[in-house]
Amino acid sequence: MSSNCDSGVAAVVPKGPHEISLALEETFAAVVIDWDAVAIGSQIDATVTVRALLQALCEAGTHIFLVTNTDAVELDALLRARPAGRGRLFLLDTRSSKVFEATSDSPLAPIQRHLEIGMTTKPDAAAFAARWLAARGITGALILITGDSFEVPGPTLSSGSPSPTRVLERAVVVSLCADPEDVVDRIIRLGGLEQFTSLLEAQVARHRERRVPPIDPDPRWVLALPTSREAERQAEALGALSNGWAGTRASIEEDGVGSSPLFAVAGVYDERDELLTGPTWTDLQLIDTSARDAHLDTRLLDLRTGVLAREGDAHFGLRSVRFVSEASPHALALRAELPRSWLDTATGESPSSSSEPIEQPRMNVRETSSAPAQPVISVAISERSSERDGRHFVERLASWSTGSRQSDVKAEAMDLVQDLDAVGFEALLADHRESWAHKWADATVTIEDDPASELAVRFAIFHLLSAAKNVEEAAVGARGLTGEAYSGHVFWDADVFVLPVLCALAPESARAMLEYRLRRLPAARTAALRLRRSGARFPWESASSGDEVSPTKVRGANGELIVIRTGSHEEHIVADVAWAATHYAAWTGDPFLDGEGRNLVTETARYWASRIRIDPEGNGHIYGVMGPDEYHEIVDDNTFTNVMARWNLRMGATLLERTGPTEESTRWGALGDSLVDGYRQETRIYEQFAGYFRLEPLLVSQFARPPVAIDFLLGAKRVSGSQLIKQADVLMAHHLIPDEMHRGSLVPCLNFYEPRTAHGSSLSPAISASLFARSGDPERALEYFDLAARVDLDDLTKTTAGGVHLATMGGLWQALAFGFLGLRVDGKVLRVDPHLPQRWSSLSLRFRFRTQHIEIRAEHDLVVISCDSPLTVKVQDRRVTISPPGATLALDAHRPERKSI
Repeated sequence: MSSNCDSGVAAVVPKGPHEISLALEETFAAVVIDWDAVAIGSQIDATVTVRALLQALCEAGTHIFLVTNTDAVELDALLRARPAGRGRLFLLDTRSSKVFEATSDSPLAPIQRHLEIGMTTKPDAAAFAARWLAARGITGALILITGDSFEVPGPTLSSGSPSPTRVLERAVVVSLCADPEDVVDRIIRLGGLEQFTSLLEAQVARHRERRVPPIDPDPRWVLALPTSREAERQAEALGALSNGWAGTRASIEEDGVGSSPLFAVAGVYDERDELLTGPTWTDLQLIDTSARDAHLDTRLLDLRTGVLAREGDAHFGLRSVRFVSEASPHALALRAELPRSWLDTATGESPSSSSEPIEQPRMNVRETSSAPAQPVISVAISERSSERDGRHFVERLASWSTGSRQSDVKAEAMDLVQDLDAVGFEALLADHRESWAHKWADATVTIEDDPASELAVRFAIFHLLSAAKNVEEAAVGARGLTGEAYSGHVFWDADVFVLPVLCALAPESARAMLEYRLRRLPAARTAALRLRRSGARFPWESASSGDEVSPTKVRGANGELIVIRTGSHEEHIVADVAWAATHYAAWTGDPFLDGEGRNLVTETARYWASRIRIDPEGNGHIYGVMGPDEYHEIVDDNTFTNVMARWNLRMGATLLERTGPTEESTRWGALGDSLVDGYRQETRIYEQFAGYFRLEPLLVSQFARPPVAIDFLLGAKRVSGSQLIKQADVLMAHHLIPDEMHRGSLVPCLNFYEPRTAHGSSLSPAISASLFARSGDPERALEYFDLAARVDLDDLTKTTAGGVHLATMGGLWQALAFGFLGLRVDGKVLRVDPHLPQRWSSLSLRFRFRTQHIEIRAEHDLVVISCDSPLTVKVQDRRVTISPPGATLALDAHRPERKSI
């Protein structure tokens, strides 16, 4: 066997003839070429041909890596390729261990010398290419390898770097050996220079025809959406795409019965303070295709690159990709391929029948508005189309704009889409992939031996990272932009469940969420004044103005009028906003509380100071509230509300006293100390609210298995007279402010309240998971973690059609970080105390803490901490300062269970 045909390639490639054909009919984002196997020699014509093809591919945006064990400078002198496009052309010289780049305006020069990994072999070169491409969101099936000498060793790179093995394991590999007998079965046999040039020509043609690009079908990163008609609306929510500015649901292009398409812009509401629905931009006008079930097609959400792909039959079905650009906030893009016979030509807009695309795009603007002088959303669309061999190809670029003047909004949308048209689909997709790669660099979770849980958490993180933009203000609704449930309103979900995750994964977005609250502080002050109280009272449901927009009445299933009291009585939101501000400051190190963020804490404390009532014995009370457990609507001295208010008063006093004690700060401290919290020393259990222990002592297990809406099962009246609760209430205080809770009370409260909790809210299971893990019971924690992980994926609450549950997703990440890994901020020190279930051999998270990029990987007996500057941590009870790149620390497996934190 010749040296050029040595195999043992790590890639997994198609095996059957049909699969091989499909693989080579894809449009690749990168090509890695074993130049020594091309065997051009001194053939001038062949060199000119290959040069032109490489330059054309680079112009189309494809990255090229030429790997050689001869002199790269001599190769450049022979080839003289000078690409002018967005694609990059690298020459990897394994003899000198250097990487060169050929550009249009400079002589060949080395850009990197790989002494650290000794790039002396072609597998070394493949590892460089894999790492470079992965940083730009290009992995696996997006890469074409020509040559069979690129076996990549197992992961040997430093923590935080992508493994070359995993990047290339799904790459399509073609052999350049002339003798197919010298090639192993799992490499596509394609011998000779003529076939090689034909392959490159086919790639150039696919770009020019604007064919649908593939995704990398990595099972660790790709989620298949439900395919049944009954689950269509759930699928639309699961596969929704957003960049924090605007979002669109995963509706099939031909829409149809049962679909619920949505395009919306974050923070834009109509005259009823409901999320304003924008015009649909993904629809294709097709003739009646009812004879063919579109749900037979596979729709795949690529979490790694934020692309939704539809895979119909390659010749008789509809293929498409779409994305909402992470790199260009106003950019939307779609490509589709479909049979010509499916098109509706009744509009008279028959596309070109030539094999070349229409060079001048058709432009149009779609608009939606709520009422005169109310916001308008305009979407401008640029569309190109072509036909070939009975197939129709569509490329659609779109841009959105919003404002109150229709003419201005329309003009801006048109200007924006013209700019996008000048950039082009390929460049927009490349920038989008790269932006997502940067986001995931600080956000990846790995759960060894549990791929289903790993994918579920990555799915959650994907939607959390998609929910909030990173500049200005971010209004994050309970369902984000994935559906119209709750009208896009902002709840405590954003402050308590989503923001803590973004503090660690995308702190700029967390800061934008706080800006949303800051800009509505005047409205919160006005709301407090209306109640003749001081400070600021934030609304339970907030929209554009910051006024309370909770409904006060709704019609029941039987037409009865039901009074809604959340807006008037669920006041813990006031302290929740303050908690979010302090958590952000503590986790990120941003001096936010020294500036404008200070008012979020002091003004909310001022509200509580005016809300508390002192009885003759000197005890403080907060009467007439609703806690997180909404089954008991109006109660006195709800533990969660009182403990959060006490914490809020103490934190406010601390901020006031940074310049010295004041009369007000002293009063706040005294009021906080006076508040009753329902704690019973003899049992170490908090009474959820005054009189709770006297209610009917029912357990959920007597009637159903959680999660269950037990108020519907038993009736609201009976449930309100019982100890059954909707979601973690007392336990939520243990989760948010453990230092405010009596030491030793966590386990007794878990044991008492969990059997009484129906988990009728999707917010609840993840909090229980986090607390059970912290208390030293990871196996019980895993039960609740599994429940939270499947809320949307299995539509456990039958409400996912209205949008995914962002709070559940935030709770899921918090369960991993604050529960199973036991992370906690203690000043500038990060505390780590892992508790892993037996099902997981290891758990690792990447995140940011203060100014650092960190990865923590925990096993049952050790923890590996990677950092980029000196980091002080407290692992279990040991305080350690770690130097870059990190350290491995042993865990004490026999330490006693932690009963409280």
